Amino acid sequence: MDAGRIVVVDDEVGIGMLCQRLLAREGHTVEVFSEPRAAVNWLAEHQTDLLIVDIRMPEVDGFEVVAHTQRLQPNAAILIMTGYGTVQTAIRALHQGVDGLILKPFEHGASLLDAVGQAMDNNRKKKDAARVQAIRELFAVNEKLFSETDLRRLPELIVEAMRENLHCTASGLFECDESDSAPRPIGWSGPKAEFLAAALWRASRRPTPHGDEPTAGATPAAIAAPATSTIVLEGTVVALTAAARPGAELIFCVLRPLEMSPFSELELELLQLLSRQATVALENARLYAEQWENLERVRRSQKALVQAEKMATAGRLSASIAHEVNNPLQAMQNCLHLAGRADLPPEKRQEYFDLAKSELERLRVTVRRMLDFSRPGSGAHQTQDVGQIVRYVVSLMAKQLAEARVEVRLDLPEVFPPMRLDGSQIQQVFINLVLNAADAMPAGGQILISGRVLEGGIELTLADTGPGIPPERQGSIFEPFYSTREGGTGLGLTVSYNIISAHGGTLELVSGAGPGACFRVFLPAGGAT
Repeated sequence: MDAGRIVVVDDEVGIGMLCQRLLAREGHTVEVFSEPRAAVNWLAEHQTDLLIVDIRMPEVDGFEVVAHTQRLQPNAAILIMTGYGTVQTAIRALHQGVDGLILKPFEHGASLLDAVGQAMDNNRKKKDAARVQAIRELFAVNEKLFSETDLRRLPELIVEAMRENLHCTASGLFECDESDSAPRPIGWSGPKAEFLAAALWRASRRPTPHGDEPTAGATPAAIAAPATSTIVLEGTVVALTAAARPGAELIFCVLRPLEMSPFSELELELLQLLSRQATVALENARLYAEQWENLERVRRSQKALVQAEKMATAGRLSASIAHEVNNPLQAMQNCLHLAGRADLPPEKRQEYFDLAKSELERLRVTVRRMLDFSRPGSGAHQTQDVGQIVRYVVSLMAKQLAEARVEVRLDLPEVFPPMRLDGSQIQQVFINLVLNAADAMPAGGQILISGRVLEGGIELTLADTGPGIPPERQGSIFEPFYSTREGGTGLGLTVSYNIISAHGGTLELVSGAGPGACFRVFLPAGGAT
């Protein structure tokens, strides 16, 4: 059997010495007491694996020593010795949770050694079973903690788990930074009083450990409220510190009243494991909150970027559209002026009115197109035909492209499969691509927009007959504020890339597809993820 620390309590000195000699021969460390009170005092300060106690002693009954030991050291194995073995004695020992009974005298000690070995082996099995059960409970707690990402809720779950699994009166979680003179309670379960939190921490404070390993210490502490309060707690406090991040530590505190047994070795081990997992869960929740905040900032920035580029593109379109708006206005003015002549025949006056009405309708359509483009998109995804969006963009820009001597040819299916997407944003992408292609061909040229249906999505390519993009610049074209055109914002391709990515697709430059630049857009059938 494995060696252990054994306490022998018997008022007969000779029996105690015999036990010590027999057990020490087997490698055990043995403490012998002839006075029961001295043994109880020793057990309050020291750990033992096994208690061997005589039942009949003059001052204190052996079962009283057993009761004290079970309160002070619930994990210790217990054997009782008696020279008067009766059924009543065995039943009482069984009721009190004793691990075995030894009949005196034992001259050769075989019965003693067998009983000690059996008791320690059974106690070890009980400890292992308790540890397995504690680990199972810890797994359930871990699943609950790691599934919670709300930093406001997680500390409360931690202290509730500490209080429930360690069977304590109060549990608290504190955070302490290098600049703090006192810890900040971030979670508490039990009596709700600020003075209790501060007193608990002061009563159980331990030096900050070095490294990441948590450390624990148990201190009997009387925690009393101010005179105005009736709450008084007395008990054993365990404080455990764990490094949360550089310059900060977490402090886990639990309190158990004096009438309950102190925290066992297994419970302290469970607290250490729980604190490690809680520390990781808190750090994960903190990182999750930071990532979510960063994601929200990126989303807001992207939305602002899209709108800024849209308005910049609107400015580039406004010059050509202003010309298109001015023509019908001038025609309307002339028609109305002529229709106002007194010598004009009625049928001629009606003809001028009809011409003015036609020009007014053309002006209304032009203005509506401009408003559709400049109005901020709602971001709502609707089922739409991408081919119709591309054709609408070409129609919207027809006047400007004609003046730039740029011919646009379309090679698109009659109907694309319906897709859920933000039509205004996809429109923005193709306006950017068409404008970039037109700017790259100041002397005029051609743009070919092709499309086809692929497995899992659709593909559209836009190729121009311009000079193309030099190889040394191709790796930077999607970077913000990178522009090859004088006066350009450098945001068009960046915004377009982000829009397509947000829809779960890809936007890329296709090398070697022709004399000019060729961009490929792929949109998955599933849309944005």
